[in-house]
Amino acid sequence: MATPTTTPSIPGQPWLKKIKWDEHGLVPVIAQEAGSGDILMFAWMNREALAKTVELGEAVYWSRSRKKLWHKGEESGHVQKVLEIRIDCDEDVVLLKVEQAGGIACHTGRHSCFFQKFDNGDWHSVEPVLQDPATIYKDAKSTGVKPAPPKKTQPKKDT
Repeated sequence: MATPTTTPSIPGQPWLKKIKWDEHGLVPVIAQEAGSGDILMFAWMNREALAKTVELGEAVYWSRSRKKLWHKGEESGHVQKVLEIRIDCDEDVVLLKVEQAGGIACHTGRHSCFFQKFDNGDWHSVEPVLQDPATIYKDAKSTGVKPAPPKKTQPKKDT
């Protein structure tokens, strides 16, 4: 995708109106690595996130848990440069073809969020961790990695 020359305004943009947003004003988004064709992740966008993605040329999603825009890579540096944006035949799913910085798209430190494979009646991790999430993120809470418990100190004795 070429670098946009103008910032799209959200109200009244025909290209935003074409998408069938759900009852919460969201649309599902699939991020696909342009070079390999690998599916990297699934996320959600609202109108503002999609407009920001077009404006920046980098993926910006809507975090349903944090209820705010999430510029992919804002903490990790693993930004997704958007090369192409498509919608499906029903106009209710967005596909981003991206270049994944650092080769890591998943908050677990893996290339793809789709690293678990169903085999013989159970789920198995089939992709390696490329980088320990604790070394990627400033805030361990965002990764699900629990920080070490604080050290207990002995109470002072009165003398």
